[in-house]
Amino acid sequence: MGHTIMRKSAAAAVLSATLCVSACEKPPVVADAPILHVGYWQASITLPGGDIETGIEISKAGQNYQATLINGQERVRIGHVIFSDGQILLRFPAFNNEIRATLVDGRLLGELTLVKRYGESEVMPFTAVPGNKPDSHGNEPAKYDLSGRWNVRFHEHDGSDTPSIGEFAQRGSRLFGTFLNPNGDYRYLAGHVRGSSFDLSTFDGAHAFYFAGKIDDDGTIKKASFWSGTSWHQYWSAFPDKNVKLPDSFQRTFLKPGYDTFDFAFPDQDGNIVSLANDKYEDKVVVVTIAGTWCPNCNDEARMMAQLYKEFRGRGMEVVALMFEHFEDHDVAAEQVRQFREKFAIEYDTLIAGISDKAEASKALPALSAVLAFPTTIFIDRGGRVRRIHTGFTGPGTGEHYQALQQDFRQIITELLAEPADLIETLTSDGTPQE
Repeated sequence: MGHTIMRKSAAAAVLSATLCVSACEKPPVVADAPILHVGYWQASITLPGGDIETGIEISKAGQNYQATLINGQERVRIGHVIFSDGQILLRFPAFNNEIRATLVDGRLLGELTLVKRYGESEVMPFTAVPGNKPDSHGNEPAKYDLSGRWNVRFHEHDGSDTPSIGEFAQRGSRLFGTFLNPNGDYRYLAGHVRGSSFDLSTFDGAHAFYFAGKIDDDGTIKKASFWSGTSWHQYWSAFPDKNVKLPDSFQRTFLKPGYDTFDFAFPDQDGNIVSLANDKYEDKVVVVTIAGTWCPNCNDEARMMAQLYKEFRGRGMEVVALMFEHFEDHDVAAEQVRQFREKFAIEYDTLIAGISDKAEASKALPALSAVLAFPTTIFIDRGGRVRRIHTGFTGPGTGEHYQALQQDFRQIITELLAEPADLIETLTSDGTPQE
């Protein structure tokens, strides 16, 4: 009897072991990999003053994802997109900024990191949901129409004011436009008017801007707010003024007394020192732009200048960009510039000139009265004389102003190329004929 029970127990043990082995040999159950929605995503970036509302269009070609940032009326291709294991990386190589987010319950939750001068960074929350979602602020109708031209004053921390122009177009509660100031523009802005309150914002891969305020009963704006990223904040005021103008951008920067010519000597990406004394620039019309890869208006100018160079270099024009970057290390700055060159198919010289600070740029270029803005563009004739200097840049977000600037640059280049050699030899340092 005891032996029988033992045999049955042994048999049961063998059967149990057999079942266990059989079960263990089955392949493990693998959870489905997270799927990234292809199509439109409504995104927001949280700044201390409010949320930037933007959009991202995600597509897929084979196994590779592609993405486009929808920035108001602008479309910005995101240069580097990786999605793996529920994690997405969106990088803007020319600006060195990035968005990292995790797919959670169908939403993307993460952070936007902006790299600033000396490699310091600002981090702000980022969220995105697939498709168009209802406006979280409700559908309060606009009480005012902000369409038109506004006289704007940005109130600086030192107590001074920077004169600016606001140009807005409103369709229902939707608001579009930009600000122009003596140094450039704030590119494409979009937002809403709800009751007597309004907001405008932009994220173009480089800067994160948020504007907000209220329209008073008299139709003016007394104390509106402006945030750039997480660290810069100032107030501004405005009133409608269709006749407001800004200072002449060709009169703000000039050569200091005692300087007849403009020169420099900086290394290119490979460390080769380049100056206007190089044979390449002899007897050429030269356009020098003081710029930086981090600067949106410099990107706007580079896109235009790359085309102008291809058009006019066969007639005797050269372009050289003096790049003032966020990084002091030459190799790091050079890599940023290489990506910048690739982005705009730049074929002219780009030199690593220094750190992205206007005061430091002024020290590096002592012939100039000051470097007031990135970009600043210098037009030099075949005789090596500075003929015009343009401060700042009004980009494509300014519409007709951008068209006018392109015409001005084209006309200056055309006129300098057309000047006969004997006239060039008789010009004075300010570009006028000698008596």
